[in-house]
Amino acid sequence: MRRFLPDTFTMLLVLTVLTASFFPVQGSTAHYFGIATNFAIGLLFFLHGARLSRDVVIAGALHWRLHLAILLTTFGVFPLLGLGMGVLVPTVLPQTLYTGILFLSVLPSTVQSSIAFTSIAGGNVSAAICAASASNIFGMFLTPLLVGLLFSVGGHGGGFSWSVLEQIMEQLLAPFILGQILQPWIGNWIRSKKKILMPVDRGSILMVVYSAFSEAVVEGLWHTFSIGDIATVIIANMVLLALVLCITMFGSRALGFSRADEITITFCGSKKSLASGVPMASVIFAGQSIGAIVLPLMLFHQIQLMACAVIAQKYADAANRKSREQAEQTPTTA
Repeated sequence: MRRFLPDTFTMLLVLTVLTASFFPVQGSTAHYFGIATNFAIGLLFFLHGARLSRDVVIAGALHWRLHLAILLTTFGVFPLLGLGMGVLVPTVLPQTLYTGILFLSVLPSTVQSSIAFTSIAGGNVSAAICAASASNIFGMFLTPLLVGLLFSVGGHGGGFSWSVLEQIMEQLLAPFILGQILQPWIGNWIRSKKKILMPVDRGSILMVVYSAFSEAVVEGLWHTFSIGDIATVIIANMVLLALVLCITMFGSRALGFSRADEITITFCGSKKSLASGVPMASVIFAGQSIGAIVLPLMLFHQIQLMACAVIAQKYADAANRKSREQAEQTPTTA
């Protein structure tokens, strides 16, 4: 039953949204809070760069077929399905919430949870580490490019902006590269202090969410969308996730991947990163209702955790049954 319950971070996200709903940050306080938030985001991506071992990148990159399958799913199949969700606008889904669904479809994969679920299910963990990390690196370039492409193709306004890409590089990529440069000297220390540094990871995301929802609440977020709108987003997210899970799971089998690689492709190819998505939204959609745009992503975050927890356990149970059957069939020697 615990697998269906929200994790601690999800509950903190809900608490942050409630706090912003009743006590939104405004005026000059919001300005200085925004500066602090930008600094926290830069620190977050610096730590991402410092944690990632180059040995892992080199070793994992050799399995190019697996990584290509994951990248094509993350930045190809997912965006096409997200674009298809446009049929719901405007009769079923408000434009702003659909913008959030389209945005989450072009985000990179998660890192921690993709690796964790791959490990639980008995997949190729080293490849998962490399694939999830590579997804986030490529995402710094591909996400703003795809936002510009899909929004212009779908007729939802916007288009590619070099200034947005420049901001992404300055605020996210530059700290990441700095972390990679210093990784040989500080990487082991940072990886050993995971529990101490976790508040930086989660705190920066909570700061962005609080700032975004504060601005959205001031602009009348909760007066704009109904409970029915939120329910529609949840159903759309569930359908989107189910389609991608089927494509990654059965597609990897059809392409002849091993069971371990199938597990890696399923979990790394079907996830979307809240940790990367929220900071990117604050840059790409600056001046817009970011709270409404990241709301579908926050809902998708919890849905993917619950669904993948069940699937990972199913994989693990199947592997355990197979091991027991093989053990029973192996003749014992006197």
